[in-house]
Amino acid sequence: MHIAVIGLGEAGTLYAQGLTRLGWTVTGYDPADIPTPESVIRANSPDDLMAEADAVLCLVGGRAAVPAASSVAHLLDETTLFIDMNSAAPEVKQNVAEVVGADNYADVGVVGSVPEHGAATPVVISGAASTRAAEIFTALGAPVEDVHGLPGDAAKRKLLRSSFMKGLGALIVEALDAGDAMGARDWALGQLSAEHAGGIESVERLYSGTVKHADRRGHEAEESAAMLEGLGVPATMSHAAARSHQLLAAELIKPKAELREAYADVPVANIGDARQRMGMVDGGIRSLWTGAKAVGWAKTVCVPAGDNKFLHATLDTIEPGDFIVVNGQGHTDRALLGELMAERARKRGAVGIVADGALRDIRDLEEMGFPAWARAVNPSGPYKNGPGQVDVPVAVGRVVAEPGDLVVADDDGVIIVPAAEAAATLELAISVREDEANRRKAIIGGDGA
Repeated sequence: MHIAVIGLGEAGTLYAQGLTRLGWTVTGYDPADIPTPESVIRANSPDDLMAEADAVLCLVGGRAAVPAASSVAHLLDETTLFIDMNSAAPEVKQNVAEVVGADNYADVGVVGSVPEHGAATPVVISGAASTRAAEIFTALGAPVEDVHGLPGDAAKRKLLRSSFMKGLGALIVEALDAGDAMGARDWALGQLSAEHAGGIESVERLYSGTVKHADRRGHEAEESAAMLEGLGVPATMSHAAARSHQLLAAELIKPKAELREAYADVPVANIGDARQRMGMVDGGIRSLWTGAKAVGWAKTVCVPAGDNKFLHATLDTIEPGDFIVVNGQGHTDRALLGELMAERARKRGAVGIVADGALRDIRDLEEMGFPAWARAVNPSGPYKNGPGQVDVPVAVGRVVAEPGDLVVADDDGVIIVPAAEAAATLELAISVREDEANRRKAIIGGDGA
């Protein structure tokens, strides 16, 4: 059996390891620079991932579920099983099933702690291919509840479980943090564990997991609340749990937001000097309107020449602070984005776009205040055939941008700063800026060059 795993994060790694222990061939793909699980063959692209795979396990998160499925849909044959393990709303599951083909699709809801149970975590499965998928999870030692039914039916049960589990996690965080604040955390932990069947270890696991995955679990709690209200059930506690997770996530990303804000007054030229000109996008990619300035985190997209199907799909996954970075193959005969797509991106929180290709409607982009950098302007519209890739390393202007890298752009051009080096680079760039300011004062004052 050959299994392809999309997403090698914490859960993806544990499932990949479980599959290799069965003696099966496991190929894994993840665009992020994360370790490859032992005995897993790392694929460099979705195309390499899918060669002769019997089944695909997708574990990328709900917001990336449809783009991930789209990246391999054209590679699936009539018998390849697609197992959707993403935590997502039923509607998203239905969309994924349409993309990959409903006959070979299985919706899998994981209803337990994967860090605790690994690949043997209990699951509930629905969809036309649920029976085939159940065989794989049974082989992994997982308790399986096959409800058959439609894509999204398993997701509904998972969200129902989330309506109390996410609330429980939020309450545990609040209680233990309050105990810590009053110098009585151990006492609070003892009280909680006495009422919890899993004891101290389980309570601590819920605490750390809630904090670590606050953003993702907050979205899941909100989806759970929406489902409950759709059933006519008040979702007061689910909404409160979602809000609690969102506040936790905001505290975690605050340093990242502060870092982005600190770069706002630093010219690209100073950053380039601080990095010894490394990461500078070539000068053929220019600002499309004077005075444009943007700082954000790379939301990467790779599309064929003159085709924006996957750029369209990306707009629904944009988070505030994202800077869209598009490898358009340097093609300048067709525009990849115009005013309507820019408006959608701006409303979702995108700070701008840099495209190794062409854009259009530049006067409208300036009027709406949407910063844009591109190799050319062309009024011709794009094709919408695909394929494409989202959240993968992309080449733009002879520079590689990884998802989440810092992108800074102004009238002079664009620079890509690796995320891990962004904080250290800021200090160097500010030093360069201050040094140039002092030297300029000296020149104006006639004290030398």
